[in-house]
Order: sequence, then C-alpha cells, then structure tokens
Amino acid sequence: VESFPDDRDEQAGGRRTVLVVEDEPQFARILYDLAHEMEYRCLVAMSADEGLALAASQKPDAVLLDIRLPDRSGLTVLQQLKDNPSTRHIPVHVVSSMENGGEALHLGAIGYALKPTSREQLEEVFRKLQEKSNQKIKRVLLVEDDERQRDSVVRLIADDDVEIAPVGTAGEALELLRKEIFDCMIIDLKLPDMQGRELLERMSGEELCSFPPVIVYTGRNLTRDEEAELLRYSRSIIIKGARSPERLLDEVTLFLHKVESELSSERQTMLKAVRGRDRVFEGRTILLVDDDVRNVFALTSALEQRGARVEVGRNGFEAIAKLDEVPGIDLVLMDVMMPGMDGLEATRRIRADARFERLPIIAITAKAMKDDQEQCLAAGANDYLAKPIDLTRLYSLLRVWMPALERI
Repeated sequence: VESFPDDRDEQAGGRRTVLVVEDEPQFARILYDLAHEMEYRCLVAMSADEGLALAASQKPDAVLLDIRLPDRSGLTVLQQLKDNPSTRHIPVHVVSSMENGGEALHLGAIGYALKPTSREQLEEVFRKLQEKSNQKIKRVLLVEDDERQRDSVVRLIADDDVEIAPVGTAGEALELLRKEIFDCMIIDLKLPDMQGRELLERMSGEELCSFPPVIVYTGRNLTRDEEAELLRYSRSIIIKGARSPERLLDEVTLFLHKVESELSSERQTMLKAVRGRDRVFEGRTILLVDDDVRNVFALTSALEQRGARVEVGRNGFEAIAKLDEVPGIDLVLMDVMMPGMDGLEATRRIRADARFERLPIIAITAKAMKDDQEQCLAAGANDYLAKPIDLTRLYSLLRVWMPALERI
C-alpha cells in the first residue's frame, strides 16, 4: 500500500493531532486539507495495520476511520483501539460508504457519517471531535428505582470529572433527556412507571437533546428475542451478578472516553480483572463452513479453547441444513471457495430467509483482494477475512459482530 505524505515528521506545536485512516488517496487528501484548515496536525494511514501502528505510537487526539480498508475491516481497527487501555479514550468518528453505523457506535465510536459526504458534513465531524476533546465534565444519566442499587452505582462511577443525574422513574429520565445532553445512560429494565424497553422505544420516537449510548444494567435474565430487541437501542447489556460492577465500570469508561491510566489504581485493577475473561465466546455457537479439513481442525480447536461451541458444514448445502437443525447459531464463518455450493451462493440463500437477515456472516476469502471483498459484501456478508487466517484478527472480528452479553 502506498504511503501518503502527511505531517508525521512535524512537531504538533500546540496543535491537536488527527489520524485519518482512509485508503482512497483523493478522499484522504480532502480530509487532510480540511484538517489543516481546522488547525490540526494530520497523519494519514492507508491501511488498517498502519492506522493501528500510528495510533499506538503517536497517540492522536482524534481518529477519522473508514470501514472498507484493503487489509481488514475498519471495525476491527475500532475494536482494537477500544480494547487497548492506552488508546481507548481517543474519540473515533467513522466516515464510510458502508452502512455499519450501529456496530461502530456499539464499539464506542462517537459518530458516523456516510460517504459521499458534503463539506458541511465533514466540518461538522471535525467540530464534533473538537467538542469531545474539549469537554471537561462527562455527564451520566442513571435510571434505577432501587435506592441501594442507585447508591452503589454512583459510588462505582463517581469521579471529579463525572456528573451523575440519578433518577428513579422513566418519566423523570425523559424530562431530563428533553432538555439536557448526556454522554452515557445506565438503565434498569424494571421501573415503576414503565418497562425499560418501553422507555428506550419512547426515546427513539421523541425529539430529545441527544440519544446517549445506553447501558442496560438489569437483574433479569433475558430471552434471545429480548436481547435482540434491546440491542437495537442500547450499546450493551449487563446482567447484575458477582462480576457485573467491573463490567459496568468497563463500559462506562469506554463511552465517557476516560483515560485509563488516570483512574484510581483500584479501578484499574477492576478493569484488568474483567478483561482477563473472554466473555464474547462463552456459550456461543459458531457455524464454520469450510471443506478444508486442516482449516476446520485449526479453527475449531482455537474457538473451543475460548469457550465457543463449533458446528461444521463442508459446503453451502450443509451450512443451510445446519441452520435449520441447530437452534441459536450466533455467527457463521463462511469459506468462499467450496465445491457443490460456494460461500457466496450460500450467503445469498441464507440472507433470503427472513429468520437469518440479522445473523452475522463473516466471509473467508482466499486473498485480500478488493473485488473479492466487494463480492462478499454484495452477497450479504457482514465482513471478510483473508487467508491465511490470523487468529488475533479473527477474534477481533468476532468481538465486533457478537456483542458481549454477560451471563453470570
């Protein structure tokens, strides 16, 4: 991948630094020129790997990220930035031609603009990034009717730069949301005046000041359908239990863009504990569709070690049959080159079945070619991964497409 002449050899000299991760040189140039007009020092990465390396070495103040990158999906870049304690507080705004706004916001992006974008939209993106970096006080709306629970959550997340508005009813929450902006909202599902889900539906239908990232924090075990419904509005669901305070702290620090190294040592220890476990894979069922026995063996053992259950299909026909036989498949890893029915045709047929329109499908291509990726996405795959499969990249993609649901 070619390199783009940017400002990496210049000192910041009091300016903020923005990192642009974008593989189209013309669009990168537009963002680079606009960044200069807005008085930013600008770094440009033309691939996912270069973007991650620059973010780690240069610690920019903000990141503008494309989703379609030549070496891997931009969503995995976002996921890795947010997984790394030293870069997770950096605000990331996505600018892409792909309709993955929901996933990007779930992973902690502050906004999403669809290409083609006008100059006004891009100026708005820069303004949003500037506001985020200038913001001194982060505001949290806590909706919980149990006073003891409310006090314990306040103690868990309170900080010098965090202002918490605790309320006990959905009605009070709506009142505040109509006139104030919050950076994050934590809600219990069981409220005295309406169910939490109804509150989220009301919020999506009303003129609010803003719809903040929502963390559902509940004592109820949910059905699959309830989870799917809630994930339309909320960024994460945490079931209250022994390890749930750590998970809540982890999510709140992500959406408040808090610098982890500035947290108290006690909180840093809590966050390390929660990340030690790979919640994403526990109890999940993954359908692996591949006719190469060696691939099947290597991937099955790698995923099972992480706590996932793996079902195997050797071609498209078997993949479709497995989806009918095995209930609750969470994700499909689909090899593209297979005899009988290839992965593209199988993906099209799966997508044509209304039951599976939201099932995450990751295509595995023989090489990282742009047209291969285009074909996979056109057939209905959510994302792609090139062979030989790098396990770190695979895990990262699975985290993107299977939001962690805490089951304790």
